[in-house]
Amino acid sequence: MNSKKKNYREPHEQSYLRYTRTFTLISNIKFVVFVLFVVNILLFSCSTQKLPVREISIERDGIILAVVKAEIAETQEERTTGLMYRKKLPDGRGMLFIFENDQILSFWMKNTYIPLSIAYITWDGKITDIKDMYPQNENSISSSRSVRYALEVPQGWFERKGIQVGDTVRNLK
Repeated sequence: MNSKKKNYREPHEQSYLRYTRTFTLISNIKFVVFVLFVVNILLFSCSTQKLPVREISIERDGIILAVVKAEIAETQEERTTGLMYRKKLPDGRGMLFIFENDQILSFWMKNTYIPLSIAYITWDGKITDIKDMYPQNENSISSSRSVRYALEVPQGWFERKGIQVGDTVRNLK
């Protein structure tokens, strides 16, 4: 005789196990779909924030060199999100970051997918620095001195428009 026991289950046990596995699989699928839905909502809400837009002119010796339509980020939440999650930023568009006081500012490109240039600007509108920033780079890009504003535009836009350190930005307030 064979001393090995057969792995025998009653038909109702087999049906129960099949039901349990199916239920667990469906529960897992529902959970994954829910998580993906929540992540999508969060990403979509971050990328479509509606901020006021202002036309900002940049000039040298009273001659306007360029005008940029900039979204205005002046709350902590708006400044923190900035241009994160955006897939594009057309030439002539940007974001102006407004701070309450003069300070050394630092920006990074976490969750930012487009290359940008940033101009740091004093309380009276003078550009102190223009720097390039690269997608997903988490190194801080800091101003060389205390400033009140930062203007982000598509990378190379300042150079294409002939804008330099020392030029003046108008309509900041």
